[in-house]
Amino acid sequence: MKPKILFVVNVDWFFISHRLPIALQAIKQGYEVHLATQLTSFQNFLESQGIIVHSFSISRSKANPLSLLLLFSRFVYLFYSVGPQIIHLVTIKPVIIGGIAARVVKVPGVVIAISGLGSTFLDHGFVGTIRKKFIFLLYKLALRHKNLKIIFQNQDDHFSINKIISLKDDQITFIKGSGVDLSKFNFDPLPFNNLVIMPSRLLKDKGVYEFIEAAKILKKLNSQIVCVLVGDIDHGNPSSVSEKEIESWVNSSLIEYWGHRSDMSNILSRADLVVLPSYREGFPKVLMEAAAKGRPVITTDVPGCRDAIEPNISGVLVPVKNSFILADTIFGLMGNHELLLEMGKNGRKLAENNFSESGVSQHHMSIYAELINKNY
Repeated sequence: MKPKILFVVNVDWFFISHRLPIALQAIKQGYEVHLATQLTSFQNFLESQGIIVHSFSISRSKANPLSLLLLFSRFVYLFYSVGPQIIHLVTIKPVIIGGIAARVVKVPGVVIAISGLGSTFLDHGFVGTIRKKFIFLLYKLALRHKNLKIIFQNQDDHFSINKIISLKDDQITFIKGSGVDLSKFNFDPLPFNNLVIMPSRLLKDKGVYEFIEAAKILKKLNSQIVCVLVGDIDHGNPSSVSEKEIESWVNSSLIEYWGHRSDMSNILSRADLVVLPSYREGFPKVLMEAAAKGRPVITTDVPGCRDAIEPNISGVLVPVKNSFILADTIFGLMGNHELLLEMGKNGRKLAENNFSESGVSQHHMSIYAELINKNY
């Protein structure tokens, strides 16, 4: 019988954008691949790729203990019914609650992908401290499986988790994001059309408001720079911006809004500069894609973002939550075509050396084989 791998991800479109190539490579290597996720409109597509899909709703809003207990019971039922040799848990709630359930069910092998630590780690004050202590306790329970591999995308997340629970060296590995298809995201010359693009889910934590404030500053300077938001409102996330806010920004001529786009290679081709002023990331895919296209980047000096560029070589780091420096850096870079060209070429080299999608997939195959072999 084929060994079963069960991916658990909070929503189907995230799986497609960040894990689908890994799943397809697993199918090629003889695995039976299952996916448990909240379905939007991609079930038929996923099944056409040979993936066995299980509808599994996971709320992405902040949870209370009762809702987490109910989610835990559903995970237990899912793992018993599918009977996988390996589960691959992605995003916060699958990692924490699914990780605990995997120990109860005694799933033979567990892969946990730490792709950022979520907004909880950004919380401050009394309530935020209590919430973090509760999450820390759940992490301790989730990360004690006997046959476990934890994938970190950056050293900062490893350091944060290691303060919660001491991990053995053979339990961890580092993979720089989910990779990028270098043939699809091919190098394109810069168009020099004054477009600065922020491609992202439209969340407060991604730095959307800082980007808007920077656009206001650039407008006051009578700059010809056009600021563009590309991405969708995330109704399931409590930090999402609203339709009214976007409408207001567009009506005020602060930005252009291009909505959700599936043709990101073409979108990035139109940009002179890509901006992501996020508060914290795992390893942002859009910065890998921008590098592959030869697009200079401005991003924040925070975990994940700073790992995805070579500072002052493929892009520039700016302080988090500082719209003034962000605007000043955008203005300065956009006025220096020679530097933009140099950074774009350096970004492509960075992508070729570090962000290959095929390399990421092969790394995952070796992890799966290692976990399966430990059970024999």
